[in-house]
Amino acid sequence: MMTNLASLSSDLFVLFDNIADDLRSSGFSVRPNALPNDLCLNLRQTLLSLDKSAFKQAGVGRDVRNQTNADLRRDEIVWIEPGEGPKNEWLEFSSRLQQHLNRKLMLGLFTFESHFAHYAPGAFYKTHLDAFRGQANRILSVVLYLNPDWADDEGGEMVLYQETEPNQKLFTVKPELGTLAVFLSEEFPHEVLPAKRDRYSIAGWYRVNTSTGNKVDPPA
Repeated sequence: MMTNLASLSSDLFVLFDNIADDLRSSGFSVRPNALPNDLCLNLRQTLLSLDKSAFKQAGVGRDVRNQTNADLRRDEIVWIEPGEGPKNEWLEFSSRLQQHLNRKLMLGLFTFESHFAHYAPGAFYKTHLDAFRGQANRILSVVLYLNPDWADDEGGEMVLYQETEPNQKLFTVKPELGTLAVFLSEEFPHEVLPAKRDRYSIAGWYRVNTSTGNKVDPPA
């Protein structure tokens, strides 16, 4: 069943406004039940229906510097491209959030990229930053969780840390179906703790345009 995002315009406006206010005040926002359950379940089913060969071990670094490192992360991913049904609804939602945040916060968000992520039992992603100041153009990180009936003792939380005190926990996000986490990519070290069962999510990033005369960035 498809979810008509147009029918949720007023609810989305409130959600986007709340996210913008959170980002302005603290730099991160965690919103349970942010997206309709049917859309999240359809996205989950889309992920589960992918051929296992489509998933690749996630790497560390960008472009030619990207390489796998099982000591740092052990998730597997599939990049999301425009298509039919739930994937397009997710990309539409992301586009509308981008437009709202650009109007409200003047962030200059230019492009969006995202992937499905699967963490097998025991898989993890150790503490890291999504972008380093002055070295990348990821501005805003987004995570949508796709796990119904997630118990408190099943692990798999994302933990945000203080930038100035990397060992000080700031917020712990349970990977429940429909929870949306949005945070400034350069400011919050974070990790994904091992889970006791398969953990599914979408991770995405908004970029600014840092093209120069001899370099197109984001890549065309």
